[in-house]
Amino acid sequence: MVEYRAVFDAEVVFANGGGLRTDGFRLDVPHPDVTDDEVAALLVRHLGLLMVGEVRITNRSIVEEPHKGGRGVAAPAGGGGRRVVELSHVITEGMVTLPGWPGPAITEWLTREASRGRYAPGVEFHVARINMIANTGTYVDTPSHRFADGPDLTGVPLDRLADLPGLVVRVPAGTRAVDRLMLAPYDVAGCAVLLHTGWDAHFGTDAYAAPEAPYLTGDGAQWLAEAGAALVGIDSINIDDMTPAAAGQRPAHTGLLAAGVPIVEHLTGLDALPPTGFRFTAAPPRVAGMGTFPVRAFAVL
Repeated sequence: MVEYRAVFDAEVVFANGGGLRTDGFRLDVPHPDVTDDEVAALLVRHLGLLMVGEVRITNRSIVEEPHKGGRGVAAPAGGGGRRVVELSHVITEGMVTLPGWPGPAITEWLTREASRGRYAPGVEFHVARINMIANTGTYVDTPSHRFADGPDLTGVPLDRLADLPGLVVRVPAGTRAVDRLMLAPYDVAGCAVLLHTGWDAHFGTDAYAAPEAPYLTGDGAQWLAEAGAALVGIDSINIDDMTPAAAGQRPAHTGLLAAGVPIVEHLTGLDALPPTGFRFTAAPPRVAGMGTFPVRAFAVL
């Protein structure tokens, strides 16, 4: 089998300042037709570079040469006892998740007082009723949210929603677009990939819907789907860019849900998680005909 290596110069600019330059770098590539963008992502991945803002590839050539192997990103060793971390917002009467969308109405269907006439002396119950749209609080999107013929809440297997190995991608403060280069250092196959932007600090305020809200680019979503991510979550108002400049396009939703990758939006508390070494769950009830529903998202360390 013929194997290939790319030979190139590269200039790396980091999102948090500084840079790195390589000359005549050699890197294993999967095929001879790789693009500069693919080579850039491979470079970031194999060097384990974090917070990369831009990679410029120049003087690239492809040679037939046996692969030498790459250096992955090692996960830190775990320790200590079991701990459960809450990652979902509390649902309350009238809360605002998305500006302009209705908040939940929580009422009583059966009061404790009314229940006393139904049961033995001293026995009483309370039954509440909630009227809400599916996109309330922290919720999961399944393929039918975007595609009419996609699996709904009953069609997504539990192994895409529960007890997944978790991975946190720390997004530098001030960064809006999470793209392929920022994701490339991580081995995401089979993982719940959680984008920690810190934007959840604005939840419930007007600032939550500000134009500066971070999002995942279409290119980043495509990379995650191709790399085998099991689920993708974010602690921002939307996984897609919601500004007028985006013109209503939803490439992250489209790319991930087309690939069967569930999306969890409006996460919170991701700062309490380590980069890896935890299990993630965000499972909704099995409601037929619905593509989105609130979840109790949590991590087990």
